[in-house]
Amino acid sequence: MMGTGTFAEPTLEALLNGSDPVVGVFTQPDRERGARTGATRQVGRGIKEIAQERAISVWQPENINSPEGIALLRQAKPDLLVVAAYGQILSKEVLSVPALGGINVHASLLPKYRGAAPIAWAIYHGEKQTGVTIIRMSPSLDAGEMLAQQTIDILPDETAGELEARLTPLGARLAMQVIEKLRQGPVTGAKQDRALVTKAPKLKKEDGLIDWTNAAELVCNQVRAMQPWPTAYTYLHRESKPPQRVIINRANPFPVRYDPEVSPGTVFVDQHFPGSLFVTAGLLDPEERTVVEVIALQPASKKRMRAAEFLRGHPLRQGDHFGPEEKG
Repeated sequence: MMGTGTFAEPTLEALLNGSDPVVGVFTQPDRERGARTGATRQVGRGIKEIAQERAISVWQPENINSPEGIALLRQAKPDLLVVAAYGQILSKEVLSVPALGGINVHASLLPKYRGAAPIAWAIYHGEKQTGVTIIRMSPSLDAGEMLAQQTIDILPDETAGELEARLTPLGARLAMQVIEKLRQGPVTGAKQDRALVTKAPKLKKEDGLIDWTNAAELVCNQVRAMQPWPTAYTYLHRESKPPQRVIINRANPFPVRYDPEVSPGTVFVDQHFPGSLFVTAGLLDPEERTVVEVIALQPASKKRMRAAEFLRGHPLRQGDHFGPEEKG
């Protein structure tokens, strides 16, 4: 087994409870807390801890494709690699070690969203469905034959972290089904349609910066997609005060009448909705003036709070707006 984070944990536990012995576990090296800032994977019990509880050998090479990493793998003498969110691309030499090669548990409906962050990018792009695909591994990123696939609906308010929690047991179940088929003989998979390939690259902090010229629905998709990391953020600009960084934790599109000439990012309070915070966004249709209703947010160095609480401590005036930091 090769994996890191909560997405991989149910698969490891299913393997440990299966009929075939787990001869070893590879996971990412331990990191200092400060070095984990850029990690997009949620942390549960821990792959290392789960394996050690069952007296399974654990290896944590910086690079599995190095001579040292390959030597460790050969030492384990596996028949099959089962990979889930490991975080390293496996070379042809690594995949040639086990007689049956490797299978990968991938959190998307391949060929869509190949890459490190398929769950986040599916939400970001407004997909209504996603799922898990089990592929036969190849040296190319997430490009192998599809051995099993199952679809689930993405819930309207679901964050990437919440969606991942629903996909993890599905991935474990599909992986065990494919392993059972492999026990019975060769399995033929379906080739991926290269014309349908889309990418899901690793998230960067900058991916969380909100562009208020996007339509309200797209902004709200971004807010959901960037949780738990890197979170969606913006800067509040008020007269005679420095820009204040604000994380937007939860937001919904909301139909409110306002002057379409108002610049995107303008914050306002509608007297008909006391305690609500609205932000103008880009318009897909001038007749549908949908804004972003900010439900929960977190100013820099403050706790997460509801919009009404934020407004009590930050009275807004005409001209206040959200946008980039605008240095210089």
